[in-house]
Amino acid sequence: MRIPAHSVCTAIRDDIVGGVYERGGRLTEEVLARRYGVSRVPVREALRTLEAEGFVVTRRHAGACVAEPTEQEAADLLEMRMLLEPLGAARAAQRRTEAHLKVLRGLVRLGQERARRGSSEDLRSLGGWFHETLAQACGSPSLTSMLTQLRHKIAWMYAVEVPPSPAESWAEHGAIVDAVARGDGERARALTALHGERTTAAHRLRFSGSGERVRTSQHAVNMSGVRH
Repeated sequence: MRIPAHSVCTAIRDDIVGGVYERGGRLTEEVLARRYGVSRVPVREALRTLEAEGFVVTRRHAGACVAEPTEQEAADLLEMRMLLEPLGAARAAQRRTEAHLKVLRGLVRLGQERARRGSSEDLRSLGGWFHETLAQACGSPSLTSMLTQLRHKIAWMYAVEVPPSPAESWAEHGAIVDAVARGDGERARALTALHGERTTAAHRLRFSGSGERVRTSQHAVNMSGVRH
C-alpha cells in the first residue's frame, strides 16, 4: 500500500501552520515518516511540494527545514490577498453554482448565529470555510489554488484578533454572497476588498525572532479509503 504524497503533504503543512514545527527547524525524512506512519517516499515528495509552496527550504548540510519568512514577506502575502480575493469574488459572481450558493448562505446563517452567541472559535473556523468556498466558486483551479496557499501561509505567519463586532463581519459576508448570487461581479469585488481592508488590521505577526516551543502533533495521515 502506498500512501498518497498529497495526504502526507497536507498533514505536514497543517502541523507547520499549527506551530508543531518551529521556524528554521529541521524536517528529517526518517522522523517524519515515523511520525505519520508512512514510508520515506511520500515524505520526500511532500517536502518537495512544500518547498515549492514556500513552507520548506533546503539548506546545505542541513537538508529540509521549515522556512523562516521575513516580516516583509509576510506583509507581501497580505497585499497579495487584497488583490486576489476581490478578483476571486468577482469571478465567483459569474461562475458560481447553486451548490456553492447553498453552502455560502448556510455558512453565513451559522456565522450570524454564532456571532450572536459569542462563539469566537467557531467563528474562526466558519470564516475559513466561507473564504475557502468562495475561492472554489470562482471556477478557476489556478486562482483557487493560489488563494488556498495564501490562506495557509497567512494563518501560519499571523494571529488574527477577534473582530470587535463579529455580527458586522458576518453581515459583510452576507452582502458578498448576495452580490455573488445576483451575478454582480463589480459589487462582489468592491465588498470583498472593503472586507479585506478591515480584517487586515486585525492581523498580528506570530514571530518576533525569539525561539518557539514545539508542540505535540495532532495529525496522523488518514489512511481510510487509500488503495493500492
